[in-house]
Amino acid sequence: MELSRIAVAGASGLIGSALVRSLVAEGHEVVRLVRRAARDEDEVCWDPEGSYVDTAGLAGCDAVVNLAGAGVGDHRWTDAYKKTLRDSRVLGTSALAEAVASLPEPPRVLVNASAIGYYGETGDRVVDEEAPPGDGFLSRMCVEWEEATDPAREAGVRTVFLRTGLVVAREGGAWGRLFPLFRAGLGGRMGDGDQYWSFISLYDEVAAIRHLLGADGLSGPFNLTAPEPLTNREITAAMGRVLHRPTLFSVPAPALRLALGEMAGDVLGSARVVPKRLLESGFSFTFPGIEDALRAALRR
Repeated sequence: MELSRIAVAGASGLIGSALVRSLVAEGHEVVRLVRRAARDEDEVCWDPEGSYVDTAGLAGCDAVVNLAGAGVGDHRWTDAYKKTLRDSRVLGTSALAEAVASLPEPPRVLVNASAIGYYGETGDRVVDEEAPPGDGFLSRMCVEWEEATDPAREAGVRTVFLRTGLVVAREGGAWGRLFPLFRAGLGGRMGDGDQYWSFISLYDEVAAIRHLLGADGLSGPFNLTAPEPLTNREITAAMGRVLHRPTLFSVPAPALRLALGEMAGDVLGSARVVPKRLLESGFSFTFPGIEDALRAALRR
């Protein structure tokens, strides 16, 4: 990818911060969207829930990457927090897409976050980007999230959706909570352990975003997951091997539902998602297996 000016929303998050480091290290100019008055030339003020973007700050950008959204696992899914999850994604994406579309010279590409929650419960059925959306809260939110980019797409901006799986990283996300438990010897399967978890290393997540930013002609949804999803039972065993810890504990499904409420469905649900379009586009994974992804996370 040639040197360019790239705007990033969600630049302080797990994926966003890693992406920004990668882009800056290779000489790209990164503009961060911030939820306060801009203090530097590399900042643009925006208010996702208030549907505001300082459009002038996006002028001259070749690409916009939107990774913003409240954390799915940060709170119990009350009605109020589900509204926060949805609004932080849908309203923010809509505001950003409209800002992009209004520019006299729009960026060449908008890369927008989404999630494999789009597919809902898939059991042991393998699904790729052609599969329809599921029926639950996450599925409905992902559909709205992707549809919110319509103003940019209709303005002729190449638009990409990142349907990301569970990111294997020590710094945050699901694995940010799992690593300490397993290190303490308290790790184990969740529910019956037969549910599929579609994972991706943080390194490959960033590399895939970089690939899609620079691949003219690619648009629409891309599953950002490793080629071979594994069951929770298999991942639990891999965690034990890599960390040299026992994995004797298990959390029964009723206990998870009691502790997490509706969010337990995301932990106990099965999503066997494969990156068909990403592989067809020529992308190669550096850490395709779970043990390699775990060791890469621990080296950071």
